[in-house]
Amino acid sequence: MATDTADSTEVGSYFISNYPPFSLWTRENVPEIEAAFAAQPNDSIPLGLYLHIPFCRKRCRFCYFRVYTNQNAAAIQRYVECLASEIEMLSQQPAVAGRALNVVYFGGGTPSYLSSKQLRFLRDKLTEHVSWETADEVTFECEPGTLSLDKVQTLKEIGVTRVSLGVENFNDRILEENGRAHLSPEIDRAYGWIRQVGFPQVNIDLIAGMIGETDENWHRCIDKALEMEPDNLTIYQMELPFNTIISKEMQEGGLESPVADWATKRRWVDEAFNRLLAAGYQISSGNELVRSLDTDHFVYRDNLFRGSDLLAAGVSSFGHLQGVHYQNLDQIDEYQSVVEAGRLPINRALRPTPHQVLIREVVLQLKEGRINAEPFRRKFGVDILEEFAEPFRNQQAAGYLQVEGDDIRLTRKGLLQVDSLLTEYFEPQHRSVRYT
Repeated sequence: MATDTADSTEVGSYFISNYPPFSLWTRENVPEIEAAFAAQPNDSIPLGLYLHIPFCRKRCRFCYFRVYTNQNAAAIQRYVECLASEIEMLSQQPAVAGRALNVVYFGGGTPSYLSSKQLRFLRDKLTEHVSWETADEVTFECEPGTLSLDKVQTLKEIGVTRVSLGVENFNDRILEENGRAHLSPEIDRAYGWIRQVGFPQVNIDLIAGMIGETDENWHRCIDKALEMEPDNLTIYQMELPFNTIISKEMQEGGLESPVADWATKRRWVDEAFNRLLAAGYQISSGNELVRSLDTDHFVYRDNLFRGSDLLAAGVSSFGHLQGVHYQNLDQIDEYQSVVEAGRLPINRALRPTPHQVLIREVVLQLKEGRINAEPFRRKFGVDILEEFAEPFRNQQAAGYLQVEGDDIRLTRKGLLQVDSLLTEYFEPQHRSVRYT
């Protein structure tokens, strides 16, 4: 597993989003998730829905998601119809039937690649079986070049409450060099339409450390982000998982990493944090800032980090239901064939132990920069100050966090490299395995 304690950005997964590692989820464990779906529902647990839209205008050179380019309208329509069929099957499972959705997340790929007609079709089909009218949040990821005023109005019409715009950078040369489909004029147009239509929350994404980044350009990016005044701003540090175009070029050609080293990326994020804090933003996690911690909540993240159920819909989509992790089939043809045959398209699963569930919630909530021991005592009957005394002690001595009573708070130094700290909380047998 790559960590940012090394200087250069080498091939490997850095970002921690679940536990135990995905590489341990297996097809042999699929009966576990089938049993979870067949069990009685636990209505005390919030329920979310993640829909994976795998289509893009082009594949970014740093992308590691399951995406497909150059798909015609008929291929996309078939996929949308499969999504609707899958969600109908999910809604009929005993563990799901009758439960209300708290959050919905359209991720990708590029959800905004769908046409307005396809979006309305999907909304209409889904509402026959599930409803997000009372959901606390409906998030929709957008690529600037796929938007029009009509499509943004459609997003509002179908109930989207949180728009996330994948800006990444404002420099056309850098966008092109990293394989992004959009250029800066499309950012300005798309953001204008989003603001014109109006949504309760608008997020923009930036990436620190894209190929070709410089101090001067990064500072201009932060200036531009401040001018846009989004409600939320997410800043990722560029990583190179195994299946990206850049990673393959490095491995096949014996090339050095073209991405900025971790120290530089941490410095750039630190500088962005300082500028944004001075402008009135508040830190929400190691890579997220909001205009107000009181009003700008990322409900999807908050629920996910605290063990909520999440239904997976779409090719390669990840979910979690009543104590079991699972992932759908990761090839679109097989996914569609299985759904069209009337079966749930589950590929692999894992039921974590109670101790692994505790670890998962501790490490994910640490990414927010602060946790308190009392909620874990109530939920798990475990004192994390004792259970994780060694990593807390080690990381406090290294200046990454501070423990005061029940409160554990990451320092800025720890927050900027939080993902690299989390494996110390893993069970020993999982600390050196491949994460994905």
